[in-house]
Amino acid sequence: MKTVNYGIVGTGYFGAGLGRILKDLPGAKVTCVYDPNHGEEIAKELSCDFTSNLESLCARADVDCVVVATPNYLHKEPVLIAAQNGKNVFCEKPIALSYKDCVEMVEACQNAGVIFMAGHVMNFFNGVRRAKQFINEGKIGNILYCHAARNGWEPVQDSISWKKIRSKSGGHLYHHIHELDCIQFLMGMPAYATMVGGNVAHQGEEFGDEDDMLLISLEFPNNTYAMLEYGSAFRWSEHYLLIQGTEGAIRLDMKDAGMTVRTPQGEEHYLLHRNQEEDDDRTTTYNTKLEMDGAVLYGKPGKTPPLWLQGVMEMEMEYLNEIMHGQEVEEEFANLLNGKAARNSIATADACTKSIRENKKVALSEILGKATI
Repeated sequence: MKTVNYGIVGTGYFGAGLGRILKDLPGAKVTCVYDPNHGEEIAKELSCDFTSNLESLCARADVDCVVVATPNYLHKEPVLIAAQNGKNVFCEKPIALSYKDCVEMVEACQNAGVIFMAGHVMNFFNGVRRAKQFINEGKIGNILYCHAARNGWEPVQDSISWKKIRSKSGGHLYHHIHELDCIQFLMGMPAYATMVGGNVAHQGEEFGDEDDMLLISLEFPNNTYAMLEYGSAFRWSEHYLLIQGTEGAIRLDMKDAGMTVRTPQGEEHYLLHRNQEEDDDRTTTYNTKLEMDGAVLYGKPGKTPPLWLQGVMEMEMEYLNEIMHGQEVEEEFANLLNGKAARNSIATADACTKSIRENKKVALSEILGKATI
């Protein structure tokens, strides 16, 4: 097996975790990392080079794929520079904070003829893949409605994370794009989006400036609908995805981890992750509220992901490495590697943002223009 060499841009909590996984994969090697804050220490841990220059990492002959795991607002530059140097790219979600930037990044990779994989890790959940399979098989009939909730309560933190600054993270909607992307993975692209909400309970210097309550309504062309709730102003926290069909329903519970399928024949139960140990670990993480904030696990540099998250990250990196070794892209994941999923999710997020700013329902055509995606 040939060796695929990876360069990592951004080695905080998530980037370092991805690097550790890649280091141990067959046929994979991390050759260089770039991060002004944590790069040197992670380079020592991974036994690779450290560079203080982004361009030099992307130009290295021993880098085949650039893994971008910087804060959200710093994704664009490394993706464009990697593409200019003919490097394949994996970019964490959300790949950009505007549809315009997203299109520019995807097109740069397409024009360079390189792989561009978006880090929509929720697609690798065992429960999501099984739900997609059951829907394709007609187990719950046609989808009528999806409802996602990812919310909780934010106490005062020791410091204000960049994830709480709208200009850096995009706020809850962009930073937690997983549920929106997953709904579009199952239902396709909506025709209209409406979003209401605001910062209702977290004003002041001890908090960031993101909205802490967002309520979204999506209308699809085939008379189907979806609703999403995001935020950290919810005392009764919830985290789930409910899929209602003409012949049954599927619930993916991200708190008391598991998957339930209801049909006229009865209930069936499945794992959300790879095994019961990972599901139990996720449930424990939520119930003990370890570093939880609004249904989000806020990792910090120097710490390792919990077991359930580590498992999903491993599956994602294994898939990337297989693609880099020439494995054919499965139809299920095609949109993760052609830019479509990333562009579609950001387009809908932009439509929601336009809706709340202008207090109106927004047609997706207002964001997409003449684009065909």
